[in-house]
This record gives sequence, C-alpha cells and structure tokens, in this order.
Amino acid sequence: MNAALKKIRRGLNTKLGFFIFTVLLFAIKSYWAYKTKFNLGVKGTVQQFLLAFNTLPAAIILIGIALYFRGRLSYWLMCLINFLLSTWLFANILYYREFSDFITFNVIKGSGATSNNLGKSFLGIMRPSDFGVYVDVIIIVLILLFHVVRVDMRYFKIRYAATITVIGFALFGANLGMAESNRSQLLTRTFDNNYIVKYLGLEAYTVYDGVKTTHSSAVKAQASAKDMAPVQRWIKKNYAGPNIQYYGKAKGKNIIIIHLESFQQFLIDYKVNGQEVTPNLNKLYHADNTLSFDNFFHQVGQGKTADAEMMLENSLFGLPEGSAMVTDGTTNTFQSAPALLHQKLGYTTASFHGDVPSFWNRDNAYKSFGYDYFFSKQYYPTTKDGEVGYGMKDKIFLKDSANYLDQLPQPFYAKLITVTNHYPYLLDKKNKSIDALKTGDDTVDPYVQTAHYLDQSVGELLNYLDKTGLRKNSVLVLYGDHYGISNNHQPAIAKIFNKKSVNNYDLAMFQKVPFMINMDGLKGGVNHTYGGEIDVLPTLEDLLGISSNKYIQFGQDLLSKKNNQIVPFRNGDWVTPKYTKYNGDYYYTKSGKQIKKLSASQKKQTDKIQKWVTTDLGLSDKVMNGDLLRFYKLPGFKKVDKKSYSYNLQKALKKLKTDKKRKNSVRAQNGNKSTVNDYSTDAPELENSSSQKFPK
Repeated sequence: MNAALKKIRRGLNTKLGFFIFTVLLFAIKSYWAYKTKFNLGVKGTVQQFLLAFNTLPAAIILIGIALYFRGRLSYWLMCLINFLLSTWLFANILYYREFSDFITFNVIKGSGATSNNLGKSFLGIMRPSDFGVYVDVIIIVLILLFHVVRVDMRYFKIRYAATITVIGFALFGANLGMAESNRSQLLTRTFDNNYIVKYLGLEAYTVYDGVKTTHSSAVKAQASAKDMAPVQRWIKKNYAGPNIQYYGKAKGKNIIIIHLESFQQFLIDYKVNGQEVTPNLNKLYHADNTLSFDNFFHQVGQGKTADAEMMLENSLFGLPEGSAMVTDGTTNTFQSAPALLHQKLGYTTASFHGDVPSFWNRDNAYKSFGYDYFFSKQYYPTTKDGEVGYGMKDKIFLKDSANYLDQLPQPFYAKLITVTNHYPYLLDKKNKSIDALKTGDDTVDPYVQTAHYLDQSVGELLNYLDKTGLRKNSVLVLYGDHYGISNNHQPAIAKIFNKKSVNNYDLAMFQKVPFMINMDGLKGGVNHTYGGEIDVLPTLEDLLGISSNKYIQFGQDLLSKKNNQIVPFRNGDWVTPKYTKYNGDYYYTKSGKQIKKLSASQKKQTDKIQKWVTTDLGLSDKVMNGDLLRFYKLPGFKKVDKKSYSYNLQKALKKLKTDKKRKNSVRAQNGNKSTVNDYSTDAPELENSSSQKFPK
C-alpha cells in the first residue's frame, strides 16, 4: 500500500502527473454534477458512457493550456482554469434550477429574456451541495500550498504540450463521432440544449453556443430597415383578402389548438383489420360544423415540431437548417399570434406541453411570442409510468391540463401539444387497443397504435369540453405538425396503400396532415383548397375578424377566394392544384401522372411557380436571419417585452390566481370549484392512484 502511494506521489511530483490528476478530478466532479444537478435524460449504456467520456476532452484542452507555461506559474494556471470552469459549472447549476436550461451568450449580453429574475432569487436557488463543484479546486490548491507535492521546475517541452492538446481534440473528435452515431444531426438539428451537454459536455456546448451566437449576431448586425422594403412589397402583392362569408364568425371565441404529434392525413378514416384507427377524429373531421382541409401539407424542415409552431404562431417559415425557435427564438422580434390576440382582443394566452420547458427552446421563444403562460412538465403531478418517449402520455397530460385550462380567463388562446404519437411510437401493452400494422417494418408498424391512443386522448378532451360548456364558446383547431413515417420507409408506405411501390408523387401526397377548424354554428364541410401550415394564422385571423393586411405574414387565408394555392416545401419543392414538383420530378397533381418532359408552356408555368416559391422562402429567411421585424412598426402593436414574462412555477401560479380577469374563467363560473373531476379518462396509470396533487 505504501509503495503504491509513494509511486502515486512520485507521479504527482511531475508536471504531467499533476496535470493528469487535475484533469481526472475535474472530470469526476463534472460527471457528478451532470448526474445530480441537471435533468439530461440519459438513457442506455452508450449515453451513460458518453456522459462520462465527454468530461475529458475539454478538460485536457483547456487545463492543458497551463502546460505551455513554466515553473510554478503553470501549476497555478491549472488551478485558475479549473476554478473558472468550476464557476461556469456552478453558474449553470443555479440557472438550470430556475429555468431548466443552460446559460447562453445572449443571456450574458443581457439580450435574452431569461435572466431578469435570477439575481433577485439567487440565495433562494442555491443549495449547499452546489459548492461541491469547488471541492477539487480546493484539493489541488491545498496540495500546492502545503507542499504535498513538489513543483516540477523542469522545462516542459512545447511539443509535449502540443501533443496533449492534439490528444484532447482527437478525443473530442471521437466523442463527436460516437454522439452523432447515437443522435444524428446533433449540431445541425439542435432542439434542446440538454442534448448538446449530454453528448458533448458543458464546455463544448458553450463553444457551440458562442459560434452560433456570433454568426447570428453578425448577420443581424448587417441588416437594416431598408431590407424590409422588398419583404413589404412581396407581402402586399400576395395578400389574400378575407372571405366575407367567414370573416369575424369566431369573434370573441376561445381558441383551443390541439397539436397532433406526427399525425398524417392518411390516418383519417384508415382501418386496421376493420377497426378505425381514429374514430373520434374521423367523427370531428366529417362533422357539419367542422371545416376540414384535405389538401393541407406540413412544411417543416429540420426543426420539425418547432418549425410547425413557428409557422402556426407567426406565418414565418422555419430555417433551411436547424430550428428557428432555437437559433432565433430568444433574440428575435416577433409579431406572433399570442401577442397579437392579447393586445388587440384581450386574449389570455397559454401553451401546454408535458415535457421539459427547454425542449426546442420553448422557455425562451414563448416569451418572444408573448405567451402569458407556459405550462410545462413541472406544472403537472408525477404519475407512475405516466411518461413515454418525449414526455407525459397524452391521456394523462390532457386530463391534467384541465386543471389550468379551467382557470384561464376567457377569451383565451390555448395550445395543447401532444407527444405520445412521436417516433419511435412507444406504448406499453396496457395502453394498446388496436393491432399494429403488418408491413414488416418494425419502425412503422406500431405507428397506428400510438395514433389510436392519441385519438382516444382527444376524444376524452372533447367530452370534457362538452361537459363544462367550453366547447360551445370555443373554436377548436386541430393540425398534424409533420410526418410520422419518413420517406426512408418506402416499402412500408407502399404496403399501407396496398401498392407494389411508391413514386415521388406518392411521397409528396404522403406529406398531407390534417387541418380542422370546429366551431358551434360554423358552416363546415371538406374544403379542397391547397395549403399548408404557413396559412393557419391568416385563416384564423379571418375567422376572428382581424384585418391582417398590414402584417408581415407569408401565408395566405385558406378561406380567401384570392388564395393562389401554392404550397412550398422547405426544400424548395412545391404542390399546386395543377402541378406537383417533388425530388426533381414533375406530376399532374389531380391524376398523379408523371410529366416526363415539360412542354415549353409547362416549363414557363412551372418556372413561374418555382420563382414564387424561392422568393417566398428566401424573403422569410431574410426576415428571420436579419431579425427584420425589429425595423417594422405594426400599427396598434406594441413590441413584446420578453422581460415581462416569467414561466417560473410559483410566480406563474400566483399570477393565475391573482389575474384581474379571473372572474371570466370556467372555474370562477363554476363557483370557484375545479372542473377536473368532470374529466373522464380510462388511463390505466390513474386507476389506482390517489387524488393527484398539483404543484402550489
């Protein structure tokens, strides 16, 4: 034992040995913090390994800087660098506890909307165990001060220091490679900062955020008010005026948006072994008071759900790469549906999502959009086996959302985001009540089972809305956010439609998702207008009686007789009632027949459409990348002050209880009694549970 200790001490008496000791202590400390201070959602052996492994590359590279210096200075630089990295870790622990997210450079610069209350509640956030991040710093400082090890005064050759730096970068490359194999497009399709930290570490996340912020800031710095001129001309030229038949028909009504995760149009009226996959949605789709659109397409890019939300709330496209909500959601100026409805019509606005608030940067983007409330995972009771995949199971989530829905002052704008029908379509046996598909593709086959579960969840919500009377005073908007089955599963797609194979036309039509507007007294029916998610906001504005001719929105009112029915996809492909272009092939949209060679007349028409699509997407990107709405003064609209919003649990619940308009809520009209008991669900997870306790 003594011999081993002497050997270790001899090793520590060398600069390289002391460096390795410092790096290992830092790595152990970081791993401890990742496991105990953050909720990174680590699953499986590979992710556990990467969580431990990713603590090494940055420590080797950064602490290794000290090796380029001589004598005692290099030792104290190791301590200083370790102290600075530990302080950064400490700051993120406190910030994460308050906001469930990591610090960004936008927050540091003061341009973010999430830092406003941190200083005031600093002492309340801190816990004694947080200071554990400094234990290793204290250890190495004491070792040096009390001469436990001898300072190695020998010259450490530059080439050795450089070799260690190279090793650090090589380890990072290996880390990134393993991370990409476990989570493809990790850096290009960023949807949650937790993922970057989980796979690459806090230091790598900080560098990534710095590069992203610098690039974004440079683009925005070059933008000016004159860049809005072509945008305004384009919007004015393509504005589709409202339909007098529908204009203002929903004025004063609540808006309840049900976000149908990964839900495709083909599921409507689809049967498996004679059983309807979506009986509740089928009934709603065909109801006399439902406007259903059967040529409605998703238009998302890499941002998928986040892109769908961006279009829904703003009528702005997502970006060609990554997610606009992540890249620009914290910093950009928006003139979004929540803020517009609140300012113009006095609406209370809220989004409901049964996962962590940082997912897709919602905790920041929603403040930019002007959402009064964001009810995320922390607002809901914990239920055993109540989560699957990307958050709370839909039946439990929607039932528990009633606790807040009935407290919202009316009229309100509420968006409920379901998640159970998300890839990889996980669902326990007790919740499956329909057979899986039999395509032979294990990824595709369970899709109908989670879709059926989602349909049951929506049915339970509709029953609750009927029972409480909310349905009569509300407009229900249901839409599928993006495809559930990707084009990578073509043999399975062919089997779904009983075809031998599918071509690019089939794949284009496979991008249809449902869009339904249901309201008591609405003249409904199946509408064949071609459109997409970019068109939702102008359509709702028509129904609410909002004149949007001054708004910077790239969609067109689907109810307008002037709608040009051009549907751009994010990659530049498109669909119109006459022609479809998909993956380089052209088709007649009605028949699906391929146009092998375009005639001169057809080429002229398709070139005109392509130019329109390219311009529409390009100008939307300019608005987003340049933050151009900061230069645009919308009459009667006050710029959203992000600092006036807080989604802190206690603060939000207090605000909900003290809202002056609270008397207009369903609960107030029910003698201040909760209507949650009016919500019936057959969720097996709740059968034997005692009365659920919501956070206070």
